[in-house]
Amino acid sequence: MKKADIFEFYRRLAETDPAPETELQWTNPYTLLVAVALSAQATDVGVNKATRLLFQEVSTPAEMLALGEAGLKEHIKTIGLFNTKARNVIAAARILVDRHGGEVPEDRAALEELPGVGRKTANVVLNVAFGHATIAVDTHIFRVANRTGLAKGKDVRAVEDKLEKVTPEPFRLHAHHWLILHGRYICKARKPECWRCPVIDLCAFRPKTPAPAAKGIEPDAVPQALTGDA
Repeated sequence: MKKADIFEFYRRLAETDPAPETELQWTNPYTLLVAVALSAQATDVGVNKATRLLFQEVSTPAEMLALGEAGLKEHIKTIGLFNTKARNVIAAARILVDRHGGEVPEDRAALEELPGVGRKTANVVLNVAFGHATIAVDTHIFRVANRTGLAKGKDVRAVEDKLEKVTPEPFRLHAHHWLILHGRYICKARKPECWRCPVIDLCAFRPKTPAPAAKGIEPDAVPQALTGDA
């Protein structure tokens, strides 16, 4: 994708959602860290349901240790891999208390040393909690980047590196959220909803998915780039 097209790609996503936010519920950097760690192989909706009461009781690593692994499991047992996640969350809380004074470090290396925290989770925390212009590549962003031609790569790290390189500076802070939300609600895995995509004419995906006539889509709701009425 050409530089001008990449700029326009982000400009349009920004126009539709100027201030995107994570859909995970959190109250401080620590609860964000926990929520993101729990969201691996789980939906944000499912995580939010599990943490709604948890975060009323726990907001610091010390409080998590007081709750204990068994207590944590009771809160998150509806989430996939909850046994492993509970063990990691408790172990991470111990490290945060012992090595970081109970605070979440604003440092990628220190974050990745925590059990259950990989590069993607660290990137989310750095971006959302601390305002770093990081791009955490999940399955949605990996799909969008490759499908559209924005940043093709064989693995998530390759896509992350490419996105870091091509994303224009004005859009770097929110790029992660624009791309993940686009992949979650429009550029879906099985059947992308091309007929309502704001960047349809910039996208390399072929063939474009037409509007479902049975759903009564109004003609003026279909982008001109798809109908050929430009």
